[in-house]
Parts: sequence; structure tokens; C-alpha cells
Amino acid sequence: MKRRWIRGLVLRFLYPMFMVIGSFRKDKKEQLQWFIINLNNKLVRAENPKTKKILLLLPHCLQIDECTIRLTHNIYNCEGCGKCEIKDLIQIADENKLNLSVATGGTLARRIVKDLMPEAIVAVACETDLSSGIVDTYPLPVLGIPNERPFGPCLNTQVDLEKVKEAIRFFSRDAPQNRFRDRQKSKTSSG
Repeated sequence: MKRRWIRGLVLRFLYPMFMVIGSFRKDKKEQLQWFIINLNNKLVRAENPKTKKILLLLPHCLQIDECTIRLTHNIYNCEGCGKCEIKDLIQIADENKLNLSVATGGTLARRIVKDLMPEAIVAVACETDLSSGIVDTYPLPVLGIPNERPFGPCLNTQVDLEKVKEAIRFFSRDAPQNRFRDRQKSKTSSG
């Protein structure tokens, strides 16, 4: 509990202060966001939360830009061509029985979190979306994984799949089994 309070202090006070500094020093803003993400991850790991109610939250920019399939409302529409990592992420989610969602931005991501009510989140995004999302979802434990942007921001981004798997293992170690994912599947099949 004490560590959660420290994380709250960091997210509620240090993050806004860093963003003010970043508004004056644009060259440092991404580094400051990266620092907040890493500090949050360390504090979450120190809290050591365990659950099976994990949400794997992804940015839409992981999907290759040439793809004609819309995944935002149902990632299971993916045809599994293998041109991007979505197929692999679906497999990881299925193997671990977790909810998996794609968001186009912060507003949709917050709605997904509110609707699914996870107990922990493994989030992939750019530093800007990750840092603000971590702050917005506090006190939920979030492990943030910055995406890789070989083609620039918001286009054909990638993620280290091993980092995703490790974050999921961290949250789910010795956690009891539950039926969290069944709620998402029933929502997508009925809607």
C-alpha cells in the first residue's frame, strides 16, 4: 500500500511538473515521459500485484498501414497474415486468457479500461500516450512498454513481444484463474 502511495505522488505531482518542463524544453519531453514510464514500472513491480484480470492494450499503429481490416472495435477481425505483430499478440492473449483491445487514442483507451474493468494493464504505446494513460488510470497497476517506431510516429510501429510476455507473466504469477476474458468475447459477439 505504501508503494502505491509513492506511485500516486510521482504520477500526480512529478508527471505534471515534467510536462511543464517539457513544454519549454521540447527536446527533453520524450526523455521525461520515458523516465516517468520506467519509474512507474519499477514502482508497480515493487507493489507486486497478482491477477488474471489483465488487459493487454495496444495502439492501432501496430497494424500495418496497408491493411484494409479494421481492428479498433474487434481485434479478432485480424486475418493473421503476419505482416504486423497483431497476429502474435492475439496468440499471446489467447494463450494467457486475457482481454486484448486496440485503441486509436487516449479517449478510447480510457473507455476500454472503464468498460472492461481490469485489475492490471499491460499497455503498449508511444511515450506520450503511455505516460498520460498511466496517470489517467492510477491507481490501476500498469506496466508500460514503449513501442518501436522504425518508420516514424504512428506508422507501422512495432513492439518487443518478449517484453509483452514478461509483463503478462509478472502480473499473472501465482494468480487464481478467472473468466475475465469471457466478458469481452460476449460483448464483441453480441455487439
